[in-house]
Amino acid sequence: MLNFDFVLLHVADPLASAGFYSGLLGKPVVESNPGFAMLPLSEQVMLGLWLADEVAPGAPGKPGASEISFNVADVPALEKCHSDCMEKGMPILVDPVEMPFGHTFVAADPDGHRIRVVARARA
Repeated sequence: MLNFDFVLLHVADPLASAGFYSGLLGKPVVESNPGFAMLPLSEQVMLGLWLADEVAPGAPGKPGASEISFNVADVPALEKCHSDCMEKGMPILVDPVEMPFGHTFVAADPDGHRIRVVARARA
């Protein structure tokens, strides 16, 4: 059985990306060097940030070609997160909007990776 425990993004500058995600998530960077950095997304899942030019085997995608998603408790929490992202100067790609899966917005990290925040629809 497979156990999901890692998300890896190809980035232009792992140290800068680690600083960005550490500030966004309030989590410490646990590994950091010019080619790779890592920090926890949750107790079970780590976020790896690999220098795109050193990915082995090489990948055809460019930094910014991925999307990661985070959920929040409710719409007020989503609106607070949206406001915090705007205050940090993050590019907002999609303002808060209701979608079939819940209320959501999309911001971008320094490489252009999409960061989706969702307040799940209640059944």
